[in-house]
Amino acid sequence: MILKRPGEIDAMVDAARVNRAALEAVEARLAPGVTTAELNDVAEDVILRSGGSPAFKGYRGFPATLCTSLNEVVVHGIPDDRPLQEGDTVSIDVGTFYKGYAADMAKTYAIGAIPDDVQRLLETTERSLYAGIERATPGNRLGDVSAAIQDVVEQEGFWVVREFVGHGIGRTFHEPPDVPNFGRAGTGPVLRPGLVLAIEPMVASSRTSVVVLDDGWTAPTETGVPSAHFEHTVAVTEDGPRILTAKETTTSIGEGVAHGA
Repeated sequence: MILKRPGEIDAMVDAARVNRAALEAVEARLAPGVTTAELNDVAEDVILRSGGSPAFKGYRGFPATLCTSLNEVVVHGIPDDRPLQEGDTVSIDVGTFYKGYAADMAKTYAIGAIPDDVQRLLETTERSLYAGIERATPGNRLGDVSAAIQDVVEQEGFWVVREFVGHGIGRTFHEPPDVPNFGRAGTGPVLRPGLVLAIEPMVASSRTSVVVLDDGWTAPTETGVPSAHFEHTVAVTEDGPRILTAKETTTSIGEGVAHGA
C-alpha cells in the first residue's frame, strides 16, 4: 500500500474538484438525442481548461476522456455518435490528473423514465458504494469494505461483477491494493490512515459473466442484462473515510449521501 501524507491528500482533493466539475458539466448535458461523443468533448474541455489532463485518454491505448457505458455495458464503453435514447442508462466514468495526482469517479444515470427494476438496480449499486465507504476506516480490513458492498447488492437479489474491481490511487492512476466488490469481512490487509482507494461497485441485475468486445475495451454483460457502476475516490483518515470526489469534501458518510454524490 502507498500511504499519502495529509498534504498529498489535500492535493488529491484539488484533482477531485476538477474531476467533479467535469462530471457535473456532463450531467448538465444529459438528455435524449445527445451523443456520448459530445459528452466526452464537454468533459475534456473542462479538464483541460482547469489545467488538468484526462487520465483515461491514451491509457493502454484508450481513445477517449470518458468511459460511457450504456445499458448492459458494465465498464469501458467508448464514446461514439449514437444518440442517447429515452429509457437508456449510461455510466459516466471520468479520471483526471492535476498537478501530479489523480482522481476517479463514476455514476450511472437514467435518461428519462426507466423500468422500476432498473431504477432499483441503480439505487442499490449507489447504496452499496456508501456501505463500502463506511467501512473504510483505520483498523478495518479490506475485506470489510468488499463484504459490505456485496451484502447490500445480494440482499436485493442482484449480482456483483467479479471481472473488474476498484483500486488504490495517487500519483499513478492504478496503485495497490485491488478493491474487490465481493469478499469476506475480517480478511485482507489492514486499512491504515493515508491509504486512498477508488471504490467502485459494478453490479448486474442477475448472475452473469462479463465479456470484452473486439475493440478491446467495451465490457457488456454476457447475457445482456442491465448493469450499473458508481465510484468515489476515498481517503482513509484517522477521522474516518474522506470522500474526496464528493460535492463537498467531508468525512461524513451521511453528508455524502445527502449531496447525492
